[in-house]
Amino acid sequence: MRNIIIDCDPGHDDVIAIMVAMAHEEELNILGITTVAGNQTLDKVTNNILKVQTLLGTNIPVSKGYDCPIVKPLEVQPLAHGETGLDGPELPETDLKPTGLHAIEFMRRTLEEAKDKVTFVCIGPLTNMGLFLKTYPHLKDKIDCIAIMGGGIYNGNIQVKAEFNVYHDPEAAKLVFDSGVKVVMAGIEVCYSGSILLTETERAKDGGKASKLFYDIMQFYQGYAIRNGWDRTAIFDMTPIIWLLHPEYYVSEEREVHIELNGEYCRGMTVVDTRGYSGQMVNPKTVLVSVDREKFIEVLFDSLERLDKRFA
Repeated sequence: MRNIIIDCDPGHDDVIAIMVAMAHEEELNILGITTVAGNQTLDKVTNNILKVQTLLGTNIPVSKGYDCPIVKPLEVQPLAHGETGLDGPELPETDLKPTGLHAIEFMRRTLEEAKDKVTFVCIGPLTNMGLFLKTYPHLKDKIDCIAIMGGGIYNGNIQVKAEFNVYHDPEAAKLVFDSGVKVVMAGIEVCYSGSILLTETERAKDGGKASKLFYDIMQFYQGYAIRNGWDRTAIFDMTPIIWLLHPEYYVSEEREVHIELNGEYCRGMTVVDTRGYSGQMVNPKTVLVSVDREKFIEVLFDSLERLDKRFA
């Protein structure tokens, strides 16, 4: 079993990723969830995951992290995620509260107490992770790897050459990528290769509690694809979770990756060296390139079925 901490900014695709992880408790032991400002403000994204847990009947510890990037101003994404950060599903009010520990203090305490190494799954901006590594570098050896949804090999989404999670706090991303800890990068290319067809979301319409939540989430989340005339959409943050479960479904490459901090058009770009000089790589990252789409989607629906039975 792999011990994991999920660092996120919930977020439609964050919630789906967390549900997939919940469904595989025999393989993934979720020690806690840490939140960071990104898709929406820190208070909103934290409240989202607490409400989701109230709906599902779970109580994984949640610790709030940083409410803005290290350098640049906060840029939330209401077009993609709505004013709440999780528009669409009707969620109950919640009595659940965060732990009271700052995210990086929760990370510190968890690693200090852990007998085995811990994997971080970072599916939001990297502010918490970067500042944890800067503040407590002596704990790096307790980290198995950092699996990131972020960056891109060739393109961006929030900018021409920058993906949102890295662009949101490139200084933090640089701290993570330059840390020497094993990094697995799930950039936008591999996320797009696993996109769900809009017609496939109908499979969850008449399911149980988890399936219904997924269906309601997707009715808002896939609106961007519908408005653009696309027949599918990427559930970005699910990608590193499924890699932890089934790395054999993926094509990956070992590459040097650098974070661009300057430039009018390229700030926040993950500069992936694709030249193939493997003998000269100093600090290579595992870059996920593509995934078997059909198997990827089946893990999602299998996860929802498992949760429907558990939460019935």
